[in-house]
Amino acid sequence: MASETAEPPPITTPEGYTLHTENTSYILLPPDNQAFLNPVQEFNRDLSVACIRTWSELLNEEKQAKWRQSQERRAKKKENGRGPKPKRAKSECPRRAGEGSSEAKEAASSESVVGTSSQKQKEHPYKSVILEALSATGLRSIRYAKEIPLVRYVIANDYSPAAVEAMRRNVEINGLVDDTGTIETGSSETQKGQGRKPTPPKVRVNEGDACALMYNHRTERARVDVVDLDPYGTAAPFIDAAVQCVNDGGLLCVTCTDLSVLATLNYPEKCFSNYGGVPVKAEYCHEAALRLVLHTISTSAARYGRYIQPLLSLSIDFYVRLFVRIYTSANEVKKAFRRTSIYYICSGCQSFYEQPFGRMTHNVHEPSGNVNYHFKPHAGPIVPSKCPECNSTLHIAGPMWSGSVHDPAFISKVLEHVEASNDKYGTSARMKGMLTIAKEELDTPFYFTPAKIAGTFHCICPALDEVASALLHAGHQVSRSHACAGSLKTTATRADVHDVFRCWVKTHPVRMERVSETSPTHHLLSKEPKAEANFSRHPQSVTPSSKVKLVRYQANPTPHWGPGKKAGSGKRKREEDEV
Repeated sequence: MASETAEPPPITTPEGYTLHTENTSYILLPPDNQAFLNPVQEFNRDLSVACIRTWSELLNEEKQAKWRQSQERRAKKKENGRGPKPKRAKSECPRRAGEGSSEAKEAASSESVVGTSSQKQKEHPYKSVILEALSATGLRSIRYAKEIPLVRYVIANDYSPAAVEAMRRNVEINGLVDDTGTIETGSSETQKGQGRKPTPPKVRVNEGDACALMYNHRTERARVDVVDLDPYGTAAPFIDAAVQCVNDGGLLCVTCTDLSVLATLNYPEKCFSNYGGVPVKAEYCHEAALRLVLHTISTSAARYGRYIQPLLSLSIDFYVRLFVRIYTSANEVKKAFRRTSIYYICSGCQSFYEQPFGRMTHNVHEPSGNVNYHFKPHAGPIVPSKCPECNSTLHIAGPMWSGSVHDPAFISKVLEHVEASNDKYGTSARMKGMLTIAKEELDTPFYFTPAKIAGTFHCICPALDEVASALLHAGHQVSRSHACAGSLKTTATRADVHDVFRCWVKTHPVRMERVSETSPTHHLLSKEPKAEANFSRHPQSVTPSSKVKLVRYQANPTPHWGPGKKAGSGKRKREEDEV
């Protein structure tokens, strides 16, 4: 992962400042650290570099493929005598190249358009523009500029004057300032302004409101290719502007650290105001948090005729991190109607019941072969007022995104890059572990842990492998979940999972005298399983990621870690300086 920029000059650390090094980048932290930096989020930054780099290569391949198709269509039209004749390149001019024969012209006519231009396209790949709306120290933007080859430049913005001052200082020490176009002459002196044009800075620092900056880039010609939102707390206030200023097929990267709102029922009204939905009170609350944020991005994009394709959605430590592609298509926007659901969550056994908002049907027009889609509201409600499994109260959650949260093909490409650049990332071991689990995850909502269900049944907990084998023997699929250690995702219903535990209880009995007749446990055990579970080891119970040693889940990196303290605005310092 070579950098396109030169190594920075020797750095002199001012008195009171601390030099922080991360991968290829360096930043100076002031004593008061007004521009907030959390070293624990190095994993976030490493993962972002890998994902954006993989996406940029994918985008370049897509654009080159479209360009080649366009050139082939033009060549075919020319062969058939239709369409405008292509402009002749300077090298094809007989007086300049000495090729005035008819044979040379005939050979060049079919190859010059595709061949010469194809070579030019290969030499000049598409380079992306990245906008980091909330840059703080600028470390993330600096790393993007230095570690992602297909980057034209990065716009690093922050509203805090102290943060902007820190960014300018850090960009300079990393050698990313503008190039004045100096060249070396025959002597030891250098002359400026001769030989070549000045090169714009690779990181362009901007001080201003993040939403105002993104709204200024929402016109089609001013759009950027990547928008990265990594705020302190919720990203909700910035999403509307972000989905408008991303190019078609561009990438939106979102971090939300407000899991006390997204993953608990402590502030349901705040979650509704920020994300338009109600959170989940269950062990799978972290996956529900991802789906709530995806719902917000999807509905925000749909207002402008755009739709989302989630590439990677992860619940990490104290935050969620999402990588989503944004496209423009009126037909695909309609399909988001059926990818939105509310869920009924049991307060006793944590069973969930999905209620989709809409359904889609289609018919094919035989003469033309056109497919016509029809969208209708889904029938409901699908469950009674009490949980069918344990007779407990059901609570509503959502609306939230019910479609896919990962793109396995994209994750495979990111994994290939990380494995090939193992020594280039400080957190590569954890990156490989989490990406591998995410790639293997089933495309079904929510997970469970055998320990939690065993606690509801008041029984001895079976091993993870035993539960997975029983579900596999019954014809269901299973996988692990990246969001929680010791968890399983399955295509089985929660009733099928409970049947497995009912069979387990027969050989590992529960002392019923300690179970109240009105408790959820009594209702669960009062039912007979529909089929006998087979707990013998199934050959597919061990997932591919379990066969190798991978760091799948985070261990506490420091004694005191987490979101940390919010950075100050720096306004008071600037006012004092002016006085």
